[in-house]
Amino acid sequence: MPDDDSLLASLRYLFADIIGDEDEGPPVLPEACPDHLGPAVTAAIHLLIVYQSTSYAQLYIDRLKRFVGRRGVDDTLLAEIARLMAERMAYEDAIRIAQLKLGEVNAAGGLAARSADDVKKLRLDELIDALPEMVADPVLGVLDQFGWRRRRVSIRFSANTRFSVRRLRIEAGLKRWRLFSGRYAKERVWVERWLHMIDRSLTKQPAAAPAIVETATMIQGYGDPYRQGIADWHVIIDGLVKPTFDGALALADLAGAITEARAAIMPDPRQASLKRKIAEIRARVPAAASR
Repeated sequence: MPDDDSLLASLRYLFADIIGDEDEGPPVLPEACPDHLGPAVTAAIHLLIVYQSTSYAQLYIDRLKRFVGRRGVDDTLLAEIARLMAERMAYEDAIRIAQLKLGEVNAAGGLAARSADDVKKLRLDELIDALPEMVADPVLGVLDQFGWRRRRVSIRFSANTRFSVRRLRIEAGLKRWRLFSGRYAKERVWVERWLHMIDRSLTKQPAAAPAIVETATMIQGYGDPYRQGIADWHVIIDGLVKPTFDGALALADLAGAITEARAAIMPDPRQASLKRKIAEIRARVPAAASR
C-alpha cells in the first residue's frame, strides 16, 4: 500500500490538475539521472503530459527519484523501472483509446479518411469506472441489479468524419475527470505497491529486484486480460514476495520462484495452476526455516 507521503503527493497532483495549475514548465530530469536515460525519461514526461497533465508527469518524476542513485539500482534496472512505470501510468482506458485515435487525425493534418476504425470490446463496468466515482458508483449499482456489470459492448473509435472526430475530442477531453475515477484510484494503489515491493527487495533480497520490476509486464490492456493480470500479480506478491520480505517464508531464490510461478499462469479466472504452483514452491521451503 502507498505510504502517507506518496498518498499526499498523489492528492496534490490530483487537485493541481483539476484546477488547471499548469503554470510551471515540464518536469526536469532528476540530477543524478544517467545521461543515456535522458531521452527515454524525456519521452515518458511528454507521454504523460499528453496523457494527463504536467502535474501527472511530475508525479512520475517524483516516483522515479526514489531509485535514482539508489544502491543496488544500476542503469539497466533504473531504465526498466522508468519504462515500465511510464507504461503503467499511461494505462489503457476508453479515454486513452480516443486520444490515440485522435492522434491519427493530428498526424494526418485533418480527417484520417483512410484510417481503419478501431472497434473495442469493453465491459460496461470498465467504461463506467473511467468516470468520477460519485457518478460511477450509482450507475454500477444499477448494473449490478440487472446483472449487467460484466456485459461487453462494442465501441467504435473512428476518425473518418467530422462527427466522429468531434466525438473523439469529447471522449479524449474526459481526461480531466480521470483522476477522480475508480480506475485511477486502483492504478495509483497498484503502482505504489509495485514500487514498494521493489524498494523492499533492494533491502531484503537485491538479486530479486529485476524480477519484481518485470512483474509489471503481467498487466496489459483492458477487459478480462487486464483483470486477470492484476489478479495473478497479487497472488504472486501475496503468496511469495511479501511473505519472504516479512520473514514468514525463507525463499533463498525469490527471483527464481517468481519466474517459476509466472510460467504456471494460465488464462483461468480461478487461477488453479498458479495457486497450485505457489503451494508447491512454498512446500519446498524447509518447515523450520519458514517458522
